[in-house]
Amino acid sequence: MSADRKYHHGDLPAALIRAGFEVLADCGLQRFSVAAVARRLGVSTAAPYRHFPDRDHLLAAVSAAAATALAADISTAAGQAGSDPGDRFAAAGAAYVAFVSRTGAGFDVIFAAGLKELADRTRSDATRALMTVLVDLAAATGARPAADSLRLVEETVALAHGYTALYRDGFFRRRPGMLAELAPMVTRAARKLID
Repeated sequence: MSADRKYHHGDLPAALIRAGFEVLADCGLQRFSVAAVARRLGVSTAAPYRHFPDRDHLLAAVSAAAATALAADISTAAGQAGSDPGDRFAAAGAAYVAFVSRTGAGFDVIFAAGLKELADRTRSDATRALMTVLVDLAAATGARPAADSLRLVEETVALAHGYTALYRDGFFRRRPGMLAELAPMVTRAARKLID
């Protein structure tokens, strides 16, 4: 739903989540607010509070949707990467770059510090499922202790998120077409981490 199309009827919670992604893509996590999401939909600033008691609960719903969608994108990218476990895992980094550039919702949103205290089963299940996909892909790249597979995930996520954050912050915008170059850069770097 674009900014110039107003919400009129239907599933307001789902529309708020979709608009939440748009606000994140445009403004980032620091400027995410219930009021900004409501304005995006053209509803009163009070309307979202009928479904989400505060900013954190709305952000948690966006976080859960992001984790679910990212896990699906990573699984798809791994499947398209072929049968080599290293290629399948490295594809996860590229999928992350593509997802964040499209939605604005990266690990900073999915694992936002302010959401840790919320008792939100949907979000915790979605983030756990996302991490399971990543750790399983890492574990398949070679025999290593589970802690090392988790460390490989952390290093790859930090790498992919770092490239994406630098792009969003303008570091790479000096070069036309840089966004298209990020995914292969992250894939190559992730592959080096595995090797």
